[in-house]
Amino acid sequence: MIIGSTCFFLGILFASFPYDFPSCGPPPRSPIAISISSRPICAGCTSPPLISRVLNIITTVGFLGLAIKLYRPAVLNFLFDGASLILYFIGWAIWVRSIVKRLRLVSWGQWPEEEDGVTVSRKDNVKLLAISNTILALVLVGVLVLQVSQWYAESKEIQDIIMSENQSPAERRASASSKKKQ
Repeated sequence: MIIGSTCFFLGILFASFPYDFPSCGPPPRSPIAISISSRPICAGCTSPPLISRVLNIITTVGFLGLAIKLYRPAVLNFLFDGASLILYFIGWAIWVRSIVKRLRLVSWGQWPEEEDGVTVSRKDNVKLLAISNTILALVLVGVLVLQVSQWYAESKEIQDIIMSENQSPAERRASASSKKKQ
């Protein structure tokens, strides 16, 4: 549930990277590059409401998956899934606070005169949207890395248990004494 929802959002972000790159590129950004970057944004915001509902459902599935995994009594779940939940929440906050706001501004074409005392233009909004997409992608990759690390740690733990069950009592005592010496 967690990996599926995370990969879904990474797919959306990776699909927008070719459009985000020109706005994050070298300093002389042409109006054509900004126009190219804002086209898919406008298309995404004018999509039917079903699209936003699907995104909300998939986000909820990710949160539910993390909540369900946290209730299994294991130290690995607490550490890895707790950190994944924190990163997933940070990603959700970036999505709601920055990306959705910028999507609406670029799509509607109305720019507030001042935002927190700073005038923000269309070019700046497209640039901030591209940067927010990149940060969100890094956060979601962190969630994936934590989930894969948890899987690896669990499989290594199971492998160690199986190895210790296959040892004879004399071998167990010998390995325990060698561990104490180290």
